[in-house]
Amino acid sequence: MQTLTGTGVTMGDRAQVRDAEFEAYMQARQPSLLRTAYLLTGNRHNAEDLVQTSLAKLYLAWDKVQDRGSVDGYVRRIMVNENNSLWRRGWKKREHASDTLPEHPVVDEYDEGRSSQLWEVVQTLPRKQRAVVVLRYYEQLTEAEVAEILGISVGTVKSQASRALATLRGRAPESLHPRHSEEER
Repeated sequence: MQTLTGTGVTMGDRAQVRDAEFEAYMQARQPSLLRTAYLLTGNRHNAEDLVQTSLAKLYLAWDKVQDRGSVDGYVRRIMVNENNSLWRRGWKKREHASDTLPEHPVVDEYDEGRSSQLWEVVQTLPRKQRAVVVLRYYEQLTEAEVAEILGISVGTVKSQASRALATLRGRAPESLHPRHSEEER
């Protein structure tokens, strides 16, 4: 076993510590990351793939992440970039939606009734606006945190969020408007 100079710690020990740190992070944050990925992709299967790919990329860069408090922002940035890259790939453009429904309805554990209606409208937003909406309103990050994750200015976050909210208001079904739910009570 090779030891690090003057420390008495072997390279194997260092690798075990690194792996233990990463595994602890992954176990603690995977549900939250899966939720964010679901909100970015719109379905559970793509969300799981996105989280897996993002965690693999994070693992490769684990030793380079100096500030362990910034890991969440770093991995969210990986997720947003990876999700955007998926849409640029040629095979994605060859996929076609089917008019036939599966025999058994698909039950999604993240669906909460009315929120699924809203989510359908959110899915119609452009990728950048959807990323801002997901990080700002679903993940409840500050404008500054969203700007840092996406690599854009706070002003751009504000303008993208404003445009997205205006679009959502215009596209949302009447049943989702606040005045409609007050009338039902």
